[in-house]
Amino acid sequence: MSKIIDPKMHSAEHILNQAMVRLLGTDRCFSAHINPKKSKCDYVFDRSLSILEVKEIEGEVNRVIQKDYPVVIEQMSKAAAQEEFNLTRVPDKDGLSEFRVVRMGDYDACPCIGSHVLSTGEIGNFVIISTGYENNVLRIRFKLS
Repeated sequence: MSKIIDPKMHSAEHILNQAMVRLLGTDRCFSAHINPKKSKCDYVFDRSLSILEVKEIEGEVNRVIQKDYPVVIEQMSKAAAQEEFNLTRVPDKDGLSEFRVVRMGDYDACPCIGSHVLSTGEIGNFVIISTGYENNVLRIRFKLS
C-alpha cells in the first residue's frame, strides 16, 4: 500500500458502505478519500439525500460502531472470493490466488488491504458533515469525533 490510511476512519468507511447497501440499495463507493480529519465517499446514485436519510445513515453507522463487532482478517481463495464478492475494483494482479478479506462481525465483509481497528467500538462517533449530488454522483463527507 502506497500510503498509510487511518485505521479508525478506514473502518468507518467499510461500515458506511454497508449501510448504504442495506439502507439505499447502492453499490459500495466507487471512490473514497480517507484522511484522519475528514473523509469522503462517492456513490453512483440518482438523487440527493433527504435530511431524514442522512440521519438514518449516520444512526446506522453509529449503531454498528457501538455493537463493538470484532474485526477479523482472513485469507480466502480467489475462487471463493469471486463467489462472495464483486471484485471489479480489486487490482488484477497476475498469479494472485488469495484475497485478504476484512469482516466486521456479521455486518460487513469485503476484500481490502488497508489498516483497520480490532473492533468497531474503537472507531468513535461517526458524523456526516455534508452531502452533495451532481451528475449521478452522491458524495458523503464524514468525520469521527
